[in-house]
Amino acid sequence: MNASTAAPLLFNWAPPRGRNLAITGFLIASLGAHAACFYVFQIVYPPTVSLTPAPERVNLISSNSEEGAALLRWVDAEDPALASTTRRPPGAKLRLLSDAQHVPSYFASEPNLKEAPPLTVDLRVPSAQPPGPVPALRRARPKPVEAAPTKVTFSNELDRIGQPKFVPTKFRASAHEPPQNAQFRIALDEQGAVRYCFILSSSGDAALDEQAREHLALSRFPARLLPSGAEGSTSNGNSLVWGMATIDWGNDVAAANAKPTPGAP
Repeated sequence: MNASTAAPLLFNWAPPRGRNLAITGFLIASLGAHAACFYVFQIVYPPTVSLTPAPERVNLISSNSEEGAALLRWVDAEDPALASTTRRPPGAKLRLLSDAQHVPSYFASEPNLKEAPPLTVDLRVPSAQPPGPVPALRRARPKPVEAAPTKVTFSNELDRIGQPKFVPTKFRASAHEPPQNAQFRIALDEQGAVRYCFILSSSGDAALDEQAREHLALSRFPARLLPSGAEGSTSNGNSLVWGMATIDWGNDVAAANAKPTPGAP
């Protein structure tokens, strides 16, 4: 068989000449780019100018300004050397030379002397619980609870008639929670008796509401006389006055009986 008629190979085993040329070209281009950047940033641009530090300044205090004069006066007044300076006698003249007397500073202000320590020093270790009287703490007595009886307030329609007379009633609650104010709507006849009594707002305790209703029903207002044909008169000649009664519960309401514990005799 001839070489021309032989079947071609599956892989190309020829040397990669094109790849070597490409890599060489990229390396040359990279070197050229680096050289151009170095020329631009190191030679074309001017060098950085270094600034020298500012020279040091000295401020002189003079008496030409008000601030300087005030500062100088303060320095003279606070000078510690003035306390130990010599003073001229009171009768000496300025031009007369005489023996100057030294006046110590402690003559003007007498220092406070400390107490001398005792001659015999107690070297014993102090006790953690030294003997002494035990302070007795007196407990403050609780203030007695002031009695606040239950009050009944009426509306203006019923206040005009007068103050009623109530039957003594001992209120007893059936719940452990404090009751709320109860409100009733009542009607009075000419004799001052309560003909009707309806509850409007409950106190939260049904038994206490019933006791309050009976307390209002048994109350008696002053009798009043109405002329014939007055407003509110009925066919039988009786006239009713409607109003509101509010009961403000006090601390005279007896608390509910505690439930017996199981197993108690």
